[in-house]
Amino acid sequence: MTDRAKPYHLLDTLITSKTRIKLLLRFFLNSNTKSYLRNLETEFDESTNSIRVELNRFEKAGLLVSGKEQNRKVFKANTCHPLFPDINNILRKYVGFDQIIDKVLGHLGSVKKAYITGDLARGKDTNKINLFLIGSEIDLDYLKRLINKTKTLIHRDIIYKLLEESEEAGFLEKNPEAFIIWEEARSSEELKMKN
Repeated sequence: MTDRAKPYHLLDTLITSKTRIKLLLRFFLNSNTKSYLRNLETEFDESTNSIRVELNRFEKAGLLVSGKEQNRKVFKANTCHPLFPDINNILRKYVGFDQIIDKVLGHLGSVKKAYITGDLARGKDTNKINLFLIGSEIDLDYLKRLINKTKTLIHRDIIYKLLEESEEAGFLEKNPEAFIIWEEARSSEELKMKN
């Protein structure tokens, strides 16, 4: 699939509820994401009732689990559900992570890890991907060419920053929402299961 518009239309065609798509992105792109009803109401700018209906459907299907935190019912993805890896994979393709891995990270031999931060890491659909690359001796001109090519494929802006391995702990402390999309020593299947 070379036309980036196709995955967008496909997801919108398969899932006609905009609220449902927002909830899938919120909880299933980064499985560490948690939220509660009132927070989602503010974030989505939608009625509490429509969000509650969708949350209840996801929970009843076993796709979401809930618990109490400070007298609030907090939801998160059920990573043990047999469909979790498939949903996560579809969403990664929807936002273009597969293209970043194939077209950028697969061609830069000295990248150790790649993280996503910002709105996408928090499960909010946006046209901007914040990509942090951990590694050394990366050819910056080549990286820039690969990023520019990939931007046109996925129709999203990719803001990238390079970090040394010694900066990783500090980076993760400042960006608790960050999640890894690629690691040199791991296969993409292992990372899909982790996120």
